[in-house]
Amino acid sequence: MTSTTFSFDRLNPFWALSRTPHGIIDMAAPALAALLCLGHFPSFSITLIGLITAFAGYTAVYALNDLVDCRTDQIKVRLGGYEDGEQYLDGVLMRHPLAKGVLSIPQALIWTVGWSALALMGAYWLNPVCVYIFLGGCLLEAAYCLLWRTTPLRALINGIVKSLGSIAAVYAVNPAPAPLFVAVLFGWIFFWEIGGQNIPNDWTDIDEDRSVNAKTIPVKFGPRRAVMLSVACLVLAFFLTPLLLMASALHVELFSLLAGAGLGAWLMLLPAWRLVEKADRQRAMALFNRASYFPLSLLILVLLRMAV
Repeated sequence: MTSTTFSFDRLNPFWALSRTPHGIIDMAAPALAALLCLGHFPSFSITLIGLITAFAGYTAVYALNDLVDCRTDQIKVRLGGYEDGEQYLDGVLMRHPLAKGVLSIPQALIWTVGWSALALMGAYWLNPVCVYIFLGGCLLEAAYCLLWRTTPLRALINGIVKSLGSIAAVYAVNPAPAPLFVAVLFGWIFFWEIGGQNIPNDWTDIDEDRSVNAKTIPVKFGPRRAVMLSVACLVLAFFLTPLLLMASALHVELFSLLAGAGLGAWLMLLPAWRLVEKADRQRAMALFNRASYFPLSLLILVLLRMAV
């Protein structure tokens, strides 16, 4: 085995720590937000620095989540949780390598600080406002993790954190964006995250969370109510999608609105309805996986629209 291959293999636990496959998909949301805000492509330098900054930011925040949650995750690992598997997006690589002892806390800390520093430098170059957004997101992410035994309302923090990445992308390309566009964008990401990510993700770990008295929405309100809340959030995200497109700087015709509705129905509403029919771990996992691709699908739609 060559030294190059060996070095690459040694990085795999670090990519797993940052849930890099999921993080790369998440980058579609800020890219989409920037394009919708401008109505055209930003300059090459802003695009390049923006992509690097977004990658560094998501890599750092996901790693921060595992650092703050390390003790909690170790308990869940001992209970038999966090199985790996390609059927679950966050399990494509090893789930929570820090809790499983594959990485040490100093290694994870150096990794997190390094990517955070790169994200801060890129954010400052793009717009100093983005620095405050990134730092605020990190503080909120830490608070979200620390409230795991306190209140299920911490899911609201999770929705805010995920929205901040896209809002930072807007300010990176436009220092004075339209307030209506920012508000709709925030709501769209917020409800998509809670309904399509947070609740289904917690649903997959419901047995372990019950054992450790975690205050997640599925544990606190029960699976059936959690599913209905997830559906309600996704319906709101679905109806906010055409509003987001219409509030953007793009000229959006009826075909794009209908295509966006079709993507939302296929990636969010259909798997959500299947979870309503039978609330089990596999269908919650399927909703999480499918919904994760919704911002990416809209990005592709917008790129095709701009190319025509």
